[in-house]
Amino acid sequence: MAAEIVNPRSDNKADQDGGAEPLDSFDPVFALHRGGKMAVQATVPVRDKDDLSLAYTPGVARVCTAIAEQPELVNDYTWKSSVVAVVTDGTAVLGLGDIGPQASLPVMEGKAILFKQFGGVDAVPIALDCTDVDDIVETVVRLAPSFGGVNLEDISAPRCFEIERRLQERLDIPVFHDDQHGTAVVTLAALRNAARLSGREIGQLRAVISGAGAAGVAIAKMLVEAGIGDVAVADRKGVVSADREDLTPVKRELAGFTNKAGISGSLEDALAGADVFIGVSGGTVPEEAVASMAEGAFVFAMANPNPEVHPDVAHKYAAVVATGRSDFPNQINNVLAFPGIFAGALQVRASRITEGMKIAAAEALAAVVGDDLAADYVIPSPFDERVAPAVTAAVAAAARAEGVARR
Repeated sequence: MAAEIVNPRSDNKADQDGGAEPLDSFDPVFALHRGGKMAVQATVPVRDKDDLSLAYTPGVARVCTAIAEQPELVNDYTWKSSVVAVVTDGTAVLGLGDIGPQASLPVMEGKAILFKQFGGVDAVPIALDCTDVDDIVETVVRLAPSFGGVNLEDISAPRCFEIERRLQERLDIPVFHDDQHGTAVVTLAALRNAARLSGREIGQLRAVISGAGAAGVAIAKMLVEAGIGDVAVADRKGVVSADREDLTPVKRELAGFTNKAGISGSLEDALAGADVFIGVSGGTVPEEAVASMAEGAFVFAMANPNPEVHPDVAHKYAAVVATGRSDFPNQINNVLAFPGIFAGALQVRASRITEGMKIAAAEALAAVVGDDLAADYVIPSPFDERVAPAVTAAVAAAARAEGVARR
């Protein structure tokens, strides 16, 4: 039987007399979410008419006039330079799929409070009631004057690639699809430390990625940028290779810079002798395929809630195992990346987030582990207070070095 959510403030008599019991009377998740998870809070007092005349009319008019004459002052005299729009169309929400904009709001609120909690960055959830690429781009462009950055979230592939690219071309503020790049940054950080633990360099490793969606494509690009020995990506039809005739434009581009070994066939074929498995697709990888990997392999099975390879199976064959779950060691969690990346970009008013800034974030994140490196500790906890400051500083420095910082 489907549960019914009841509004205790409803005027409906059926709700008040004999209606269904509210879900939050027995489910702590619903209790936490009632009324939403965030609110706007003033940073200045409005205690009397003098405060009111400064915060609002007539005093505010002087600030408006100054910004009209010198538009760059908006970054100093409003919250623009410290606030991010968290934008979704609700088409790829967690593992729930296309559930629509309203149903996506609890996730977007959650994302916004993670920005604040872990990076000190204010964020506003924006769920758009449109899925057309042109409509999304035009809407975000028109909203952009209110924000210092745009975090795209839970927008399905392949549209997400075009939406991000077009917004980056049209806006002079950072635009970052976290499902792609946040995942890639944390994956690279964990892989760097796993390689260090085994006495190898990334350039000595051959990786196989299961999943050619947003995360899989971004991870492949970042691993190539970081100097991986080779990486092959597999989708539902097998390894993405140049000889396939069914590739989308995104996958055709992917085939052009991956799979130097020219592997074809299935995911299982590609895993034979591979050093690294990275799962961002769901499904289950047969145990015999994991057993066929190279000695001392790394298995990053990141599907939630069910990893592609259960850790108990992975540990039989792999030297390092990571998942996307918080109840196992080595959680690959985007919250390790996006708060600090945006905090660093906003700190220097970067015009965009470059590949160098993402690589710098991964290196800083990996360095937090330091001498505590172990098979069950190749990536720090999201609650490690060193993470966000380290990533923020590294991203800000990289932005200055790459010429995209404006202060």
